[in-house]
Amino acid sequence: MDSSVGSGVILTTPRINQDGSLIHNSEHPEGGIDRESSTDSYADSNTSMIEVNLNQTEVESLGQVVRNHNMDRNGDDCKMEIASSMPMDKEIVQWMIILHQIGLDVVRTDRTLKFYENSSNLAKLWDILAVYAWMDKDIGYCQGMSDLCSPMVVLLENEADAFWCFERLMRRMRGNFRCTDTSVGVQKQLQNLASITQVLDPKLHRHLEALGGGSYIFAFRMLMVLFRREFSFGDALFLWEMMWALEYDPEIIASYQETSSSALNKNGKEKRREKSKHQWGKFERNNITNGLQGFPETPVAVFLVASILKTNSSILLQEAQGIDDVVKILNDLTGKLDAKKACSGALKLHKKYLRKAKKKVH
Repeated sequence: MDSSVGSGVILTTPRINQDGSLIHNSEHPEGGIDRESSTDSYADSNTSMIEVNLNQTEVESLGQVVRNHNMDRNGDDCKMEIASSMPMDKEIVQWMIILHQIGLDVVRTDRTLKFYENSSNLAKLWDILAVYAWMDKDIGYCQGMSDLCSPMVVLLENEADAFWCFERLMRRMRGNFRCTDTSVGVQKQLQNLASITQVLDPKLHRHLEALGGGSYIFAFRMLMVLFRREFSFGDALFLWEMMWALEYDPEIIASYQETSSSALNKNGKEKRREKSKHQWGKFERNNITNGLQGFPETPVAVFLVASILKTNSSILLQEAQGIDDVVKILNDLTGKLDAKKACSGALKLHKKYLRKAKKKVH
């Protein structure tokens, strides 16, 4: 584990080359800056690191998550120590390469919040994302994760608690960040969104297809970071709570933890729910009541996007002359959306879509 993790330093420029050799900064040999200028330095794109004071308790909180980080402690301060041993393992090299990208994203995340005027809070966000990228080597780090992690840092003072809450959230969301050369993580959700819109608002769907937006890639960001950019910070958290309550499944924790064949029936499919359907959230109850065999499981977030498109259908039909216009119209909705109305609209569309889909099958 790199010694900068937990030290109060945020990397924003590369420290290592693809071959594993260290990049030395002649101006700041250790890659740091003076503490006196650290508060405002995150806005400076030329800053290589942000160094802040972390008290002993905060450092030890991170130690609960990562035991093998290498730090020198001097009173309440942490001094960064750059390891220079070579050669490095390939996994370590790849992880260290992305550390500065995490830093670049961290200093751009929720910049309007007074909370992040304190550089130590930025450092906590960077620490958590860096450690997660180390632990989840399959996904690593992708842009957008800082938007999902930020609320945990804001709401939970203890850094270790914030990390584990983020880690559990990523168990639910990590599929969104799984990308290959031929597909993106939310591609299936975008395909389902297209199918839903085609059924519920065929005129709008045809218009979007004519504009070259039939892949619905303009909704990529909404699904990737769960509407963090479309709603204010408070409304986004309110929306998350409603979404997760609607989707509540009492067996979901077991499904995250259980990967053995015991979670599957003899046909290789998930075992059907045996508990009372009233234990599930309203969205899930609709799936149980009206679900069809082989019907694709689609999160409520997809219906939230469909609801937003449906509500703004007339504007999109009249004003969108190209895919850039679609993006602009949706971006102009930022801060103007109501979380409660959006969830209510999504539920109505969900029930309507299930009825139409069921009729189509029969």
